[in-house]
Amino acid sequence: MDIRHLKYFIEVSRFSSFTRAADHLFVTQPTISKMIKNLEGELGVELFDRSRKQLVLTDAGRVILDQAQTIDKAFDNLQTELDDLLGLQKGHIRIGLPPIMDADHFIRILGDFHKIYPNITFQLLENGAKKIEEDINNDKLDVGITVLPTDEEEFHYFSFMKEGLKVVVPPSHALATRKQIKLEELKDEQFILFNKDFALNDRITEACKEAGFIPKVVSESSQWDFIGKMIASELGISILPYSVSNLLKEEVYAINVVKPMIEWDLAIIWKKNHYLSYATKEWLKFTQERLTMANTSE
Repeated sequence: MDIRHLKYFIEVSRFSSFTRAADHLFVTQPTISKMIKNLEGELGVELFDRSRKQLVLTDAGRVILDQAQTIDKAFDNLQTELDDLLGLQKGHIRIGLPPIMDADHFIRILGDFHKIYPNITFQLLENGAKKIEEDINNDKLDVGITVLPTDEEEFHYFSFMKEGLKVVVPPSHALATRKQIKLEELKDEQFILFNKDFALNDRITEACKEAGFIPKVVSESSQWDFIGKMIASELGISILPYSVSNLLKEEVYAINVVKPMIEWDLAIIWKKNHYLSYATKEWLKFTQERLTMANTSE
């Protein structure tokens, strides 16, 4: 038995299918079937009930799956620590990014880091702040960018950008010529918001409640450019960060919100009391220094 047997078994259990597990692992279905058969032979038990339409773990399979996952995680931790010993000659960093942010400056910093450490690879995953925090907690991401406040008992954080939110309306809107708007004036408007995976959705909803109304949401999306198109098509209005409103290509108007002024605070977060690879720690140090320099020069 080797670690591949256990990895293959874990993936078949995850997908309840030899074919889907094989596709995910980029091997042939006969190869993975043979691996599982060999594992069952070595252990002397059947791991799956094959008499049904969908694969189901046997009692023995469930017990072995728990142990296999523990061994697999221990093996991954061993590999991570060995990466440290190689002095950043290799490494892999998983970073969660919210599609709501203007990522150009962040990507340039990533490119500069890559020039120094060309053998370190990156996986960039776009998602809302809530999902990013969940994935860091579940060890699916190493670090991520989220909107403060975050759970300070769970995460370390480094705040790097704070800015106000703007009401964004089409040119034909009655408020388009205004310089500023009280939030309570929007109580009869149709809102287009980021979906509920985004902390910004909660921030806007709570601010509207404080202003005395619950926003009427006509649509939700996970993409800022799509929200811009809907605003331009007069489907509704939105409240967006200043930097994001500047990215919209459509002819729209961004207006200051007052009473209350709504802000958002972006931060890099990583899990407390959790092992970070040397590559991730070096990337965090490099990125914090670059972001601090950028903020100081502004």
